[in-house]
Amino acid sequence: MISSIGKYIIELFSGIKEVTNLLLKILYWTFVGPFKKKFVSISSIFYQMVFTGLRSVVIVFFITVFTGIVLAMQTAYQLEKMGAVLYVASLVAISLCRELSPVLTSLVVAGRVGSAFAAELGTMKVSEQIEALEIMAINPVRFLAAPRFIALVFMLPCLTILGNLSGILGGFFVGTSSLHINPDLYMQTSFKYLELKDIFTGLTKSFIFAVIIALIGCYEGLNTRGGAEGVGRATTRSVVISFILILLADCAVTAVFYFSKM
Repeated sequence: MISSIGKYIIELFSGIKEVTNLLLKILYWTFVGPFKKKFVSISSIFYQMVFTGLRSVVIVFFITVFTGIVLAMQTAYQLEKMGAVLYVASLVAISLCRELSPVLTSLVVAGRVGSAFAAELGTMKVSEQIEALEIMAINPVRFLAAPRFIALVFMLPCLTILGNLSGILGGFFVGTSSLHINPDLYMQTSFKYLELKDIFTGLTKSFIFAVIIALIGCYEGLNTRGGAEGVGRATTRSVVISFILILLADCAVTAVFYFSKM
């Protein structure tokens, strides 16, 4: 029992060390590499931006639209009892920008993009394509991990902004059609109580979540073992670990922005 716990703790800290080393290598090739004429391929970054960002637009849009619709309907039921139905607008906007849009968007991207990172790199690992790159003196982190990391760090905040707007649109649809709120009044109320801090908090969360998703997906892919079965395990682990770390990071960032006295 004790030996099993000790082994798990050692493996945990070993994994944290390896993920940290991977992050440092990616940052090296991102910021130091260009000065040594060994920069990350721009075309690779654009390709990954299309994959991680543009191809995720539809699913992010529909998820946040329906989230805004459901949130407006649920809150209207309670606020109507207090005669404050109008404040559905500001509640939906603040809830989406602070919390729901960055978290839901990140979970969707972790399931779609993070798993793809792990599967792609894992397949290359078990088929010895990564070893072939090393034989040709091509650094796998520069060639494979860094473009994915950079692309996701840029695109996830953009997807979060899309989620904010589409979620507010969903609430607007409910507020103006079912609750009979004047459209102009609804939009004025939506942005009257929405502060820049709320938007900045959501974008900060999305940036941190992007780092988590890219790191875990690339790490699991580059450390895949055991053939096709190992690729499946790596893909599953990347999604599960990303989900857990996203929620932990969400709690930490929320505590820093809204509950600390710093």
